[in-house]
Amino acid sequence: MPKQNQYLVLNNISKSFGNFHALRDINLSIAEGEFVCFLGPSGCGKTTLLRIIAGLESQNQGRISQAGKDISWLPPIKRDYGIVFQSYALFPNLTIADNVAYGLVNRGQSRASTKTRVEELLTLAGLPTSGNKFPGQLSGGQQQRIALARALATSPGLLLLDEPLSALDALERVRLRGEIRQLQQRLGVTTIMVTHDQEEALTMADRIVVMNQGEIEQIGTPQQVYLQPGSPFVASFVGKVNILRGISLGDGRFRIGDLNFHWESSVDHIPAGAPVKVYLRPEDFVARDAENRTHNNAMAEILKIEFLGAFSYLTVAFEGMQQQPVVTSMSLNLLKELRLKVGSKVLYGLLPERIRLYRDNEAEPLVMIKPALAEAA
Repeated sequence: MPKQNQYLVLNNISKSFGNFHALRDINLSIAEGEFVCFLGPSGCGKTTLLRIIAGLESQNQGRISQAGKDISWLPPIKRDYGIVFQSYALFPNLTIADNVAYGLVNRGQSRASTKTRVEELLTLAGLPTSGNKFPGQLSGGQQQRIALARALATSPGLLLLDEPLSALDALERVRLRGEIRQLQQRLGVTTIMVTHDQEEALTMADRIVVMNQGEIEQIGTPQQVYLQPGSPFVASFVGKVNILRGISLGDGRFRIGDLNFHWESSVDHIPAGAPVKVYLRPEDFVARDAENRTHNNAMAEILKIEFLGAFSYLTVAFEGMQQQPVVTSMSLNLLKELRLKVGSKVLYGLLPERIRLYRDNEAEPLVMIKPALAEAA
């Protein structure tokens, strides 16, 4: 678990490139030992913010403190961090051992202590016998392990990861993200990772900073960001979601098509008659014992089944709101148990505590199925 004292504090960080505002008034505190992900689409400012923390870009205004020290305008060489880039950035003409030792040699560390530290890091990276090889002899995942070992060689207080997994194939990404997380927890190093992949953020982070158009939309644990999105953008960006249009009936009720539903939320009251957008994740619909789990029940016809192994996505049309079909999820076992196929009808329940409702202030299509970022990449 992360320690409680604040290790890195950002106050009122802003950055513009000409007339383009890349960052607007960013405030963030990161605890010692915490793993934080900056998550957002391309152009949201997450990489710019990471580069400002590293001193590779200068903010137009704002203050940064690390371990109680003001580093706002220090050059990169005087800041205490290690960094790993998407492109590995290993020296192709140096051996793996020399790549890992690079920062130690520049600091004038003795040859014996450098050799010991390199051996320790190669073992930590799972490549203890690769010291005499060159980067071109290693796979992409192995090269990124070496880049990580090099970043950790000087025992920095802060580790910065700039989309370190995006150049790898899907299987290697899953394997390496688990290894990075385990290593971070073992060493207790405060870590910031930039990613556009919501699955990486959900599986790796202690907290996620969701960014959009140069601003922070929400900060929270993976569970908070996924289950309690703080804005329509977060609700649609993190995870797979159905976005439907309806009308508020007031008092925790709304209507989609001819169907009325109840919902539970602590957000501001939405008056009766106001157009709303309804955000529903595929798992918010339940088909087992639906009539006993919620009063939000309706029959639906299965239009399409997308098999994904352990579970499937079912596109269904509810009686009374056929113009707005939705995507639901169902485990392989339940799909077989209920013997469902295209054309089958099933009673679904919609869990009221999982519904997210927002005022509809924009003209949009009736329904939009937003895929998870990992699937769209």
